[in-house]
Amino acid sequence: MATKTLRPLPSGKVTIFKISNRRGFAAVCMRNLTEGRSADQAFQRMAKAVRRAGYELRGKVPKAKA
Repeated sequence: MATKTLRPLPSGKVTIFKISNRRGFAAVCMRNLTEGRSADQAFQRMAKAVRRAGYELRGKVPKAKA
């Protein structure tokens, strides 16, 4: 099985926001939407989603928007 080379993707491309009518946070990037109980969990789930598309998220979790 060949290893896929992952292209770097800056964490600034990810938008994290508080979901208004639910508990938790959501992250949006490259037509992907993930949810998590915390902003960090939503970001980690997004990292997994973009990895499937051949990208690797680099950097820290961006601040969540209100």
